[in-house]
Amino acid sequence: MAQLSIGQIADRTGLSVSAIRFYETQGLVRPIRNNGKQRRFRQSDIRRLSFVLIAQQLGFPLEEISELLKSLPESRTPTVTDWALISTIFREALDQRIETALQMRDRLDGCIGCGCLSLTNCALYNPEDRAKGFGSGPRYLMGDLP
Repeated sequence: MAQLSIGQIADRTGLSVSAIRFYETQGLVRPIRNNGKQRRFRQSDIRRLSFVLIAQQLGFPLEEISELLKSLPESRTPTVTDWALISTIFREALDQRIETALQMRDRLDGCIGCGCLSLTNCALYNPEDRAKGFGSGPRYLMGDLP
């Protein structure tokens, strides 16, 4: 099994060495140490770190990412089946974020039920801020109907 230095992992993933060290402290990767006490990473850690990078760019918090990655085996390279399990769980959360992004894209120029009442159509869709009865936040973007 190929063992890679932290610099090699950084080059391949585009992450800084300090970011990889941080992810190590968070338990997202667990390099082994050679006789000289240097970190050595499995080649499969490239995928693990790439997943972390993408998930963070999409706004997922490290706690959620860490929970997903806990299902991957530490003692061997994850298989297609291992990643499929994570994919199923992650897909659901990702689909929700995509739906929210699409709603925001399509509705941002109209009343979103946030209570600002600054747009002309807010008086039509959210008179006297009735949307606040659903709770806080942009209620119409969150799925409540006017």
